[in-house]
Amino acid sequence: KMSQSWNAVTEARPGVERVLEVLNETPEIRDVSDAVVFPERFEKINFSGVGFTYRSASAEPESAGHLSAALKDIDLEVSEGEVVALVGPSGSGKTTFVDLVARFYDPTEGGIIVDEVDIRNFQHASYLENIAIVSQEPFLFNTSIMENIRYGRDSATDGEVMQAAKVANAHEFIMLQEDGYETEIGDRGMKLSGGQRQRLTIARAMLKDAPILILDEATSALDSESEKEVQEGINNLMQRRTTFVIAHRLSTVTGADKIVVLDNGRIMETGSHEELLKREGRYHRLYTSQNPNYALDRQSPIAAGTVSY
Repeated sequence: KMSQSWNAVTEARPGVERVLEVLNETPEIRDVSDAVVFPERFEKINFSGVGFTYRSASAEPESAGHLSAALKDIDLEVSEGEVVALVGPSGSGKTTFVDLVARFYDPTEGGIIVDEVDIRNFQHASYLENIAIVSQEPFLFNTSIMENIRYGRDSATDGEVMQAAKVANAHEFIMLQEDGYETEIGDRGMKLSGGQRQRLTIARAMLKDAPILILDEATSALDSESEKEVQEGINNLMQRRTTFVIAHRLSTVTGADKIVVLDNGRIMETGSHEELLKREGRYHRLYTSQNPNYALDRQSPIAAGTVSY
């Protein structure tokens, strides 16, 4: 038994060391001494000369200036409740943009200002409590549906979890599961379909009820039928929230309040769908390349109204 126990300890040791290494790591994002609580309501988010360059672990200090900036000279004003769509080719800076909004990193130049307060002056935990993210790849835990949704707000009652699931268009399929909300869904939700997994993450974000929402290609990995099922939940989630949407299919963001066209880390164009089409610039070229019918018939109506993501 001693020999078997020693073998188990030896096998577990590398994993334990790695876990402790992560737990003991000092976060780069830390509160300043006079950090304040993020407000319940705000009027505007301003991006003022924002730039960001990823650090290279292998780069020598003297070569840091040669690293390519992911974002450069970003100036943008977003009002509370607006929907901002970020479009552009791969590598244009869309993901870096929302990573800065979520404060996974701090800008290396300029600042993101919420009602005259730089987000670096907010308590980090308080700031994160006010942001919800629905990404392309939903992350779910190997536990029950109830606990996966409750992860959005651990103090929520069972009734609040169920209400969030209903608004996210998930309650119906949950009740068809063998154990309903207590159904174990496997690692990363492997026992559910892609559309079902995504609706659970929408319910989680709904339960959190954060005023700032980030949608990172939340339906791009789904087939047409699943996307339609998820769509209603996303539209419900976006109501009355300041939303940043990353989209490759431009037809999904034609009703956004602001469409921001990024390329090589810079803002090339900003405006509504109709305004950008009239300019016949980069957005016009992107849109017509994805929608040949519009290019063939310039008189065709432009989709507008409620954002469909």
